[in-house]
Amino acid sequence: MTAILLFLMAYQVTGEALHEWIGMAEILLIIFHQILNHRWYLTLLKGKYNACRTFTAAIDVLLIVSLLLTAFCGMSMSDYALPFLYGMAPVSFVRRFHLSMSHWSFVLMGIHLGLHIPTMAAKIKLSAKVRLWISVTVGILSGYGLYLFIHSGMQDYLFFRVVFAFLDYEKAGNLVFLENLFMLLFFVFLGAQCAILCMRMTNRKGKKSPLIPVVLIMTYIAGRILPRGI
Repeated sequence: MTAILLFLMAYQVTGEALHEWIGMAEILLIIFHQILNHRWYLTLLKGKYNACRTFTAAIDVLLIVSLLLTAFCGMSMSDYALPFLYGMAPVSFVRRFHLSMSHWSFVLMGIHLGLHIPTMAAKIKLSAKVRLWISVTVGILSGYGLYLFIHSGMQDYLFFRVVFAFLDYEKAGNLVFLENLFMLLFFVFLGAQCAILCMRMTNRKGKKSPLIPVVLIMTYIAGRILPRGI
């Protein structure tokens, strides 16, 4: 689903018709994934909720909601895959909503993936030096991804500030996908840091989490976005 989402975010490369058909594939995968993951829904109202469980559950729920809203708005504007659904909601409304929800899906998908990284990485046996170099490299690439995210004005899409996406149709397709991957990597990194912090808070075995960098990252994002108005 993440790979398909990267293709969906590269609208200027795929074009409108292929974008819609890829979107249909994403919808089917989302439905199939929810069927396979049905036991998770049964646990939502069970057990106690601490801060970490509340955070992870909120990310998962918000991701599902944003994906479904993106799909609904996309079908309401469909000209190729589902033309008979065109206009089932006001196009002027769903165009802006589709733009915002698709970018929220992108952000939340990255954080969702990052929340699973520490658990998966714990099974890989690497030396401390190798882990350090990987962390430094990922941190640098993630920082570049944050720069691209802000420089591209994606915060405007998130908060309904614009109706249309400003896309560079002259940019090479490979570069579009690579930049989208860097932007996604930042949110994966952020999610991983949050997961490591949660592991420490619950006294589970895991790496120490650099809390200060996480706070600085969140402060930087807020400083870039909030002053411009939501």
